Amino acid sequence: MESEMKLDKWGYQVRTCSDSCISAINSYYHQVVSYGRKRSVIMEAPKSDPECVLGNILAAHFLCSTGSSRVPLLIDTAKSFLESASSYEKAVFECIMYLISPDRDDDLAVNLHSKLLREFPRDLVSLKRAQVLCFYMGRADLSLKLVEQVLPMNNHEDYIYGMLAFPLLELGRMEEAEKAGKTGYEINKDDTWSQHAICHVYQHECRFKEAVEFMNNCSTSWSSLSSFMYTHNWWHVALCYLEGHAPMEKVREIYDECIWKELERSDAIPPEVYLNAIGLLLRVYIRGGHDIFGDRLKKLADCLTDQTVWFLEWHLDILILWALSHTGELNKAEDLLKGLKSRVSMMTKKKQQIMQKGLSLAEALHKYGKGDYAEALELLGHDFDAIDYKIIGASDEQLDVFTEVHISLLLSTGKAHIATQAIQAIEKQLKKRDGAPFLWFLTEKAYSMLGKDAEAASYGEKARKLEATHFT
Repeated sequence: MESEMKLDKWGYQVRTCSDSCISAINSYYHQVVSYGRKRSVIMEAPKSDPECVLGNILAAHFLCSTGSSRVPLLIDTAKSFLESASSYEKAVFECIMYLISPDRDDDLAVNLHSKLLREFPRDLVSLKRAQVLCFYMGRADLSLKLVEQVLPMNNHEDYIYGMLAFPLLELGRMEEAEKAGKTGYEINKDDTWSQHAICHVYQHECRFKEAVEFMNNCSTSWSSLSSFMYTHNWWHVALCYLEGHAPMEKVREIYDECIWKELERSDAIPPEVYLNAIGLLLRVYIRGGHDIFGDRLKKLADCLTDQTVWFLEWHLDILILWALSHTGELNKAEDLLKGLKSRVSMMTKKKQQIMQKGLSLAEALHKYGKGDYAEALELLGHDFDAIDYKIIGASDEQLDVFTEVHISLLLSTGKAHIATQAIQAIEKQLKKRDGAPFLWFLTEKAYSMLGKDAEAASYGEKARKLEATHFT
């Protein structure tokens, strides 16, 4: 006898005879949109009803990133019952199958999700899946278009406004992003993606103390978050302390107690922690704070020699290259870089062209870590613009560190004509964030290289005044 149809959280039909299966699917939906750490709950769906197409294909997608041998069986099971599935299940199946195909075209994958969302606009997990894809394409415009497409049918829903706020942030529409984030926060104070968006705005506008106070107030709701989201929120807090020139010991405390300590939890996902840990340490080292952080980078690099954490995320791999190179793990760094080049060579021609920038950034960070500054600068180019590198899977805020690397490399040459280029790069950043003391200290250094001592002194004075405004 055919299974009956039940309704999922969105109100769409799913063919299953099991209430437990639907419950697992709904719990998974919540975990995805809330950045929860129990996304594995979806594995209960095919256990409860082995014939449920939606349960099987969502479980397959969940396991894909782990390289689990169970994925083919889950897909085959979903296929074998596809004929009797609901139209909604068939649409999700089509999107996920194409998304996980080895030679997918990202634009077509987005179009398939857009088509699904036109017919099933309340499915916020498919929206989230599509937005994640857009993020790795560096296409915040497409991400915004997707969320705006479904917003009229979800304008009172939890989590939708955080999904609206993030692409607005990435497009530099800060006022609209703040409004969206605050709307989401008013609907649900525990909506971490809305919290995160508000923090992004405060940080971008150099309202560092306000950002820290806001996030500290929100932090009581973070214990159930995934390793990535939990440590990423604390990464933002640490960054605000760092950029606002709080004592470096405060940054270290956040690193120790709120980022590194996550690894002690039995269900932690280490690579998600490493991404935020290295991203913070690179900024600390650029600012000369390595003495206060002692052997923490070496301890982290020892973990990063484990090749099971390689090739998961371009952004992570690039940061790992710096960490390994800087700590003398040169053979491991070379192996990682060779692996990245090999992976690019196996991509479609279209994807190869796109990822060339990612590869050049990887090589540059490898050279930078080794101390080969001239070669690193040559790889980045004198007119480097981090915004062109979103395809590594990094936000504007995460990419800023590579701009700092570039400026540091320009200043490291000691050449006056290149100092002028550094000033141009700094001024470009100051137009966006003139309340960041570090940028003014860099300006002071650049003018000193030009022999313009009076101007250098005035910029240094401005930096010190700003330093005193945030956390003193």
